[in-house]
Amino acid sequence: MSQYPINPAFVAEGKLSDNERLKADSDHLRGTITTDLQDEITGGFNGDNFMLIRFHGMYQQDDRDIRAERAAQKLEPLHNVMLRARMPGGIITPTQWLAIDRFAAEKTMYGSIRLTTRQTFQFHGVLKPNIKPMHQFLHDIGIDSIATAGDVNRNVLCTSNPVQSELHQQAYQWAVKISEHLLPKTRAYAEIWLDEEKVETTEQEPILGDTYLPRKFKTTVVIPPDNDIDVHANDLNFVAIAENGQLVGFNVLVGGGLAMTFGDTSTYPRRADELGFIPLEHTLQVAEHVVTVQRDYGDRVNRKNAKTKYTIDRIGLDNFRREVEQRVGVPFEPVRPYTFTNRGDRIGWVEGIDGKHHLTLFIENGRVLDFPGRPLKTGLAEIAKVHSGDFRMTANQNLIVAGVPSEQKAQIEQLARKYGLIDDGHSEQRKNSMACVAFPTCPLAMAEAERYLPELVTKVEGLLGKHQLADEHIVLRVTGCPNGCGRAMLAEAGLVGRAPGKYNLYLGGDRVGSRVPKLYLDNVGEAEILTALDQLIGRWAIERLANECFGDFVIRAGVVAEVKVSKTDFHA
Repeated sequence: MSQYPINPAFVAEGKLSDNERLKADSDHLRGTITTDLQDEITGGFNGDNFMLIRFHGMYQQDDRDIRAERAAQKLEPLHNVMLRARMPGGIITPTQWLAIDRFAAEKTMYGSIRLTTRQTFQFHGVLKPNIKPMHQFLHDIGIDSIATAGDVNRNVLCTSNPVQSELHQQAYQWAVKISEHLLPKTRAYAEIWLDEEKVETTEQEPILGDTYLPRKFKTTVVIPPDNDIDVHANDLNFVAIAENGQLVGFNVLVGGGLAMTFGDTSTYPRRADELGFIPLEHTLQVAEHVVTVQRDYGDRVNRKNAKTKYTIDRIGLDNFRREVEQRVGVPFEPVRPYTFTNRGDRIGWVEGIDGKHHLTLFIENGRVLDFPGRPLKTGLAEIAKVHSGDFRMTANQNLIVAGVPSEQKAQIEQLARKYGLIDDGHSEQRKNSMACVAFPTCPLAMAEAERYLPELVTKVEGLLGKHQLADEHIVLRVTGCPNGCGRAMLAEAGLVGRAPGKYNLYLGGDRVGSRVPKLYLDNVGEAEILTALDQLIGRWAIERLANECFGDFVIRAGVVAEVKVSKTDFHA
């Protein structure tokens, strides 16, 4: 029951989805997870627990490469979990890094650490006997996975900008505060994984509600001119506004989101809208009440239309803004001027205004593992052993060795080069390409993404070179399904998996991530995609205006129509 007056005209009518029953019956996210952990008959979780573990930061998966083989042997799939850590702003200490490095090597099936588009790390392939020890190990080093999945506010992102050091520190602190403020209040995580005693009390969730949010919710803090966290992919965004290098408040943007469902035109990717400016002192209240408005009016009948973007399109942006203002008790001020000029990571060394040096390492697909001739995982561990600053995971799957004093810069660079963490041969195209995990671990994947991206990039590099554009790049992203994890629906060229070897090709996003692309080719293979890109890159090389990016060119040339309003334009 909401503590605020509800406008019945804004509430979606109909039978609630089964996920609402599941959350209501879960005893505030406890379910029977503890019992399932003792079940040695299966390596997976049963019934509602399959979904409930997501609220604890885990997804049940299996190795799809061997699924058929195991079925032929009359064995169940090789169930395991993927865990996503909660790391607001993506900052991790070298000591913590060394600890997760050891755990990945000793306790996971794949031995790798995966840097994600949510600015954190994931463990893949954790078998049931190692799940509870994993949570206890993370707790011991000051990390948890509370609310990194499920119908809650997830890991809060923050611009990784290592140059504006003082402003970044202020913004980062707000990212941490917002994350803590919006966490579930249930003690289920501590009881199940950390063996804390259950306290007999009446639990309440004053912000998220006793049945939590209608759908997942994503929040960011971003420092212009860098849009390195892709604000338009997220439900709630705080755009830092500074005066004389000091943070004075935020422009608030709401309603971004990239997931869609093939064949369902009521679903679509959408860019975020501006609500207005707020001074710093209202930040937590605004965050809370954007969440409570979405909690009260988000669609709990049809989960495909349950995200904040659909709530805003259904009730109207002005009504959404008014509801937030009434609950906060303060009106939004007009949006303060800001501009985004880039969204990629600045690979290599930069010097901050504090005199410290910062090395951004390009980690293709975010996969930290020892590859033949490129022992990346070992190299990062060696750097962590001597580094006195911190590591910053970026939302583009890269890693920043931050806060390096001048006297240690040469040592850090020597280690990075020795272990293949610096490769001067990486093209701008490769640095600006990204993919989600997809096969073999993601149960939603319809096509390859991470494993396919490197060879696809090589072929696109060849096309750019063919047309004398080798120093240029196209923001290229590949996802194995339409759920949006690789942010393909903000790319200049986005591939979204339809079936093994088949993708939809979307064109027309822009360099700074402010425009959704539009469908160009439907359900095609690599040959058709490369033929189309070859022709279009050839035209771009000849016809483009000065400094015109590929996405802007295809819009201006009429190759695809611009998506201005997703609800009406995306499927038109």
